[in-house]
Amino acid sequence: MISVEEALAQIFALTMPLPTETVPLAQAAGRVLRAPLCAGRDQPPFAASAMDGYAVAGPVGPGQRYRVTGEAAAGHMFAGHVGPGEAVRIFTGAPVPPGATEVVIQEDVTRDGDTITLRDALGRGPNIRPQGQDFRAGDQISAPRRLRGVDLGLIAAMNCAEVTVTRRPDVAIIATGDELVMPGEQPRADQIIASNAFALKAMAEAEGATARILPIARDTEASLRAVFDLAQGADVIVTIGGASVGDHDLVGPVADAMGATRAFYKVALRPGKPLMAGQLGSALLLGLPGNPVSSIVCGYLFLRPALRAMQGLGHYPLPTNSAALGCDLPQNGPRAHYMRATLGPGGTITPVSSQDSALLSLLALSNALLVRPAHDGPRKAGEQMRYIALDL
Repeated sequence: MISVEEALAQIFALTMPLPTETVPLAQAAGRVLRAPLCAGRDQPPFAASAMDGYAVAGPVGPGQRYRVTGEAAAGHMFAGHVGPGEAVRIFTGAPVPPGATEVVIQEDVTRDGDTITLRDALGRGPNIRPQGQDFRAGDQISAPRRLRGVDLGLIAAMNCAEVTVTRRPDVAIIATGDELVMPGEQPRADQIIASNAFALKAMAEAEGATARILPIARDTEASLRAVFDLAQGADVIVTIGGASVGDHDLVGPVADAMGATRAFYKVALRPGKPLMAGQLGSALLLGLPGNPVSSIVCGYLFLRPALRAMQGLGHYPLPTNSAALGCDLPQNGPRAHYMRATLGPGGTITPVSSQDSALLSLLALSNALLVRPAHDGPRKAGEQMRYIALDL
């Protein structure tokens, strides 16, 4: 068996950043930017009023009087010049007219016809946003980066209508086993519902991939070959179950017969020991365990980082945080243990009541994986422990 770190390194060695494509900005949410962008103009592109009020030539003082000569609103600039003793009614976001140095907020003004008088308690100004205060023409957004909503807003403000992003990875998911039926079907007494594929599909799509659930591969070489054929063209092929060494575990032998090369088989990991990785054609092949928790935990630890690497985000494991342990723990065994756990008030983390890899309901109640290295010694409540947030 190899360590989790070694397994992830070997998976990274099988991944290369995918090609790029150019997409409209409205279709770029969640995509990975691969080419930097330059602002096409200053923001704001002119000195803009930060308040509703009156644009005047300072300095200002209580009791001063000004004659209102016009109005400026957002999208409707005042065409003239503001001279001494003159004021222009102005609204938030409007260009500040030439000659004006301050915007006196409307609450600090008494108006009588076309004359305004400044009140005694004047707020502090100048209430003007300088041209280019946010960014300047030529300023860049660096790449690579996952594009969030706020990034899209910034790119739009920079007057960029298109972005160069990584092509979405195509993930084909294959559940295996005679015991499986799809949700909504009527299982026999000796069958169960195929659930893991739906969790893994959601996980892949949250990482920016497109994912397709292929028909269940039955426990025959012909069935598994046929479903593997349907996965052609995928960047990642994920199999669920059938990767162990039992008489009905056919993923490894069939993949080998179809020309796959194996990078490793078995990881010193709990849950998830019977994990296989390799390459089938040009696709990364991940053979995940069949137990629901094992499958999903392996998806977190290996599929998500691989998809990020394929999109140009580098070779990094999922980030960890630390929290105080909420209970005592005995010594860990020879495999790294990623324990289902809940984060509690005050920054504590506590494993759930059972770590049985078949109990999907307890994984659904968890919001963290408590990370225990192999042979980790006994731990006392209050000690700081590393964890991975379950954020999908």
